[in-house]
Amino acid sequence: MSHPWRLTLQAEASLTDIARWTLETFGARQAAAYEYDLIASCIEIAAGTAVSQDCRRLIAPDLPEDLRFTRSGQHFIVFVEDATQVIIIDFLHSRADLPEKLAVLPDLKSGRDN
Repeated sequence: MSHPWRLTLQAEASLTDIARWTLETFGARQAAAYEYDLIASCIEIAAGTAVSQDCRRLIAPDLPEDLRFTRSGQHFIVFVEDATQVIIIDFLHSRADLPEKLAVLPDLKSGRDN
């Protein structure tokens, strides 16, 4: 069963930056296609059909136990979910220093990012 999902402010900002960079680098068609792919991956996460992994196991053992990620194109979609919703925490480029980026993410337990 699919859960409602939402983006944190950080995820919204990252998605906007990704779209802007892709538009400037590859044009409007590619920017729209890539943004569509990222949003489709969020829908799959919310539906429970995306293949995801525990961030602690692959990135850093001191991260929250419910922090997960899935890959979409050149980005990792970092998220948490509970019984009622999925919170997309951020979109991180695959070349980013993931432990460093994850260490400064917003309050993951509450889903607040302000």
